[in-house]
Amino acid sequence: MSDGTATTTDLDVRLEKHRVELTGYCYRMLGSSFEAEDAVQDTMVRAWRSYDKFEGRSSLRSWLYRIATNVCLDMLTAGNKRARPMDLTESTPLARAALSPRPDNTWLEPMPDDRVLPTVEDPAEAAVAKESVRLAFMAALQQLPPKQRAVLILREVLAWKASEVAELLGTTVASVNSALQRARATLAEQQQPGADAAVSAPLDEEQQKLLERYVAAFEGYDMTALTALLHEDAIMTMPPFDLWLTGVEDITGFMTTLGAPCAGSHLVPVQVNGLPGFAQYKPDPEKGGFTPWAVQVLEISECRITGFHCFLDTQRWFPLFGLPLHLEAEADQVEEGV
Repeated sequence: MSDGTATTTDLDVRLEKHRVELTGYCYRMLGSSFEAEDAVQDTMVRAWRSYDKFEGRSSLRSWLYRIATNVCLDMLTAGNKRARPMDLTESTPLARAALSPRPDNTWLEPMPDDRVLPTVEDPAEAAVAKESVRLAFMAALQQLPPKQRAVLILREVLAWKASEVAELLGTTVASVNSALQRARATLAEQQQPGADAAVSAPLDEEQQKLLERYVAAFEGYDMTALTALLHEDAIMTMPPFDLWLTGVEDITGFMTTLGAPCAGSHLVPVQVNGLPGFAQYKPDPEKGGFTPWAVQVLEISECRITGFHCFLDTQRWFPLFGLPLHLEAEADQVEEGV
């Protein structure tokens, strides 16, 4: 192997070490799983091409974050804000429920934990990282102007010093502190559904039992059992449809009417957005076995399910989570992460 090849390989390895944390950063900035991965790939390509200009005055990590920030700010110039259904419309009573899809770029997208949360030894640091990719916090970030968003993530989530953020953004410490204050004020004014979700990392015994009861109730399509698990003000969403439902009666009513084909589904656990979730496969009447239907993300508070979010674009989501697009009937033995 030539020295040049060795150097190139070494650089690739050094860059790759930062991929997960950079993906987490870009995901928080952009609200899109696929745009985040595109942004990181663009960052890696730009870093590789301009590495000979890297003078080493800052760390390689800081330099990569500077590139990633510029990539994200360029991508956000279009002004599109990713959202959840409840950020766009009022809750619809079941009697008037209609499934109206909106374009993909409307929606805040789910993301597997292992693509955005680096392995850390400090439990407190791990908990902060998980909270910072939860759907409610992600939706709140989308309400901030792009530069305020970057400042808040770098300062509050990644714990950078104000001077480090100022250097990265090419501005002053006073400007960074001002942007952080404005960002905090904006978030404090918002009442984001799901912001009170209290999910332990890892799940405590009570939460684990709640999920086991949920799986039994959902796979058995037992609405009485499900009612006992849902908070009275629980919210159900189903992107790409803008419909969202509030309350146990409307949620279970939907599941037994428009959602009736989901009876007999099989759930496979996934770790998504720092929250417990499941890949839902429903019975496939044509091929037999099970076909993908949704990635479910659950919000929990006080041992009740407060949020029940179903992302339905399975041709995009299941491969992202490393999940097969068909399960045979004996899928009861499928393990997490198949």
